[in-house]
Amino acid sequence: MAADPRRPSEPDTPPPRFDGIVGGRPKLVDRMVFEAHIDHAVVGLMDPAHGPYVHQQWWWRSRHAQIEKAKRFEPREMGFAMARHAPSKNSRAYRLLGGGPETEITFRLPGLRWEHVRVGARQVLSLTCLTPLNERRTKITQVIWSDHPVFWLLKPFIASGARAFLRQDGHMVDLQNQGLKYDPPLLWIDDADTQAKWYQALKREYAAARAEGRAMVNPVKASTLRWRS
Repeated sequence: MAADPRRPSEPDTPPPRFDGIVGGRPKLVDRMVFEAHIDHAVVGLMDPAHGPYVHQQWWWRSRHAQIEKAKRFEPREMGFAMARHAPSKNSRAYRLLGGGPETEITFRLPGLRWEHVRVGARQVLSLTCLTPLNERRTKITQVIWSDHPVFWLLKPFIASGARAFLRQDGHMVDLQNQGLKYDPPLLWIDDADTQAKWYQALKREYAAARAEGRAMVNPVKASTLRWRS
């Protein structure tokens, strides 16, 4: 019997597991619609060098306080991760957590990005999910869990900052769309745009593996990427 096109089939891969879902209910849930194809939304969010220009708050980072960075990346299931490391010294918000925080940032197809922070026995998990609504619109859902006391003490401040971040990204997507409507050739810059190229390679390999009825082979290779932000 042919499959009913009105009923989606079961996924052929298990759902991802997220370390760091702690502290009971989420401390923050926020949603926004980007007026962009999911590919442009993903690439815009994973750009590692945009922070000082798009997110200019006194409590986060100034465009005048940029430093050279070198981060180790590793292949992960259906994606890749920036391996666990101490946050950059010019990322002021991490200081609210105290101690010596360590963070790991992971991306996985089709559009999941999460950051897992550990500060001693405490944890923070920030999960961003991108869902295509149509060819020109993408819903962004952000969820944060934590058992760190700062999320009780400063919850309104943190919620306001997280929402501001997402809307700044949305504004940048709007500006990006002004140029993309002319369908220009995209210029990729190593190493800052390597993650975007990995995303495109992962999509191609995923599609090829499904078409050929074989297991997906992750095209991402362990690398150290460098940029300034």
